Amino acid sequence: MPDSSVTQIRILLADAHAATLAGLRMAIGGDPFKLVAEVPDAAAAIAAAVQERPDICVLDADMPGGAIGATAEITQAVPSAAVVVLAGQRDDAVMLDAVRAGAAGYLLKDINPERLRHALMGVMHGEAALPRTLVTRLMLELRVRSHRRQLPIGAGEAAELTAREWDVLALMADGASTRQIANTLKISEVTVRRHISGLLAKLQVPDRESAVAVLRAGGRS
Repeated sequence: MPDSSVTQIRILLADAHAATLAGLRMAIGGDPFKLVAEVPDAAAAIAAAVQERPDICVLDADMPGGAIGATAEITQAVPSAAVVVLAGQRDDAVMLDAVRAGAAGYLLKDINPERLRHALMGVMHGEAALPRTLVTRLMLELRVRSHRRQLPIGAGEAAELTAREWDVLALMADGASTRQIANTLKISEVTVRRHISGLLAKLQVPDRESAVAVLRAGGRS
């Protein structure tokens, strides 16, 4: 990461929409930010990052060529550059993919301009730029990975969960309803209920609250 004592923050913006670029330009205009490149797609973002060596690259999640691949390429080619992905709407899967690819942040495009500036300043100080609503989801994902999809359920036993069951359980822990889980995972509510039933059976618990408690206890173990 760039040194936090640097007063000027060099920014690269990548978005295919001129109106969005104009809005971002206005939001981050002025000290301590300096715009060093504006590009329309992933390939151009990678090339500009290598050439300009910006401190922060702000990438549109839906830009041509894909923000996730560009994030991975940029963080590998220019380790000093932090990448922040901007999305039009909340998508936990995209957020997790961005973080896995090396992104330092994932923010929504409707963020207040002043909050965006504050978030980018935080990135320069080594902070993650993530909406609070997504922090829990990320923490649970890390717990999932650390347990290799096995969750301790007591007495030396562990439940083996499928990837989709982990997704459902993590969203339950985030407070999502059956409908919200279905919308997030793009599956039917009937399928969500089926996964929940399977979860309760595997975890040997009677209800959702107990299942979430098992997850959190397992994450602390």
